[in-house]
Amino acid sequence: MTPFTLHKGLVAPIDRENVDTDAIIPKQFLKSIRKTGFGPNLFDEWRYLDKGEPGQDPATRKPNPDFVLNQPRYAGASVLLARKNFGCGSSREHAPWAIEQYGFRALIAPSYADIFYNNCFKNGILPIVLPEAQVDQLFNDVLAFPGFELTIDLERQVVIKPQGDELPFETQAFRKYCLLNGLDDIGLTLRHKDKIAAFESERLATKPWLAQTM
Repeated sequence: MTPFTLHKGLVAPIDRENVDTDAIIPKQFLKSIRKTGFGPNLFDEWRYLDKGEPGQDPATRKPNPDFVLNQPRYAGASVLLARKNFGCGSSREHAPWAIEQYGFRALIAPSYADIFYNNCFKNGILPIVLPEAQVDQLFNDVLAFPGFELTIDLERQVVIKPQGDELPFETQAFRKYCLLNGLDDIGLTLRHKDKIAAFESERLATKPWLAQTM
């Protein structure tokens, strides 16, 4: 997992409340047994005018010119600005996979669905909670200033606006540690790989029959 320390990026706004995970990545794309390739289908039913299916070449699709992520001013955005209860609905982990694989490193919203919120941290995405009034102002700033960027300093736990104003946010200490060090659940376990290997060696030396197979 890529560490998250200091990130500066273009902001794209999704000005809708209660965006559910089926909107983030529609159900037909959950057929894939891989953990990659979901970025082109992020917000698929909003981004395209035709119905998408797994394995389609995005270049053959009909993009919706009115959808925010298809507008040139938001090309390359890496910070997603959203409204309250973002990520509600089913608990599919494919939703943060699609967000991360599209290129977003951070989300900003007044609130998130709990399971989605937890899944973001496990997949290297920083979901920031800010008061609704501050989120409203950020929406106004994004619309008023093309190329609007934010800097996110996870170590200091602040969102920094272009003029230097800082918006503090809270992050649980363990989650912060994992993001700063690029550690998912597997990475956390592998910190102890030497101890695990030593245990396995001792176990097989004292109980060799455990290595036998039928």
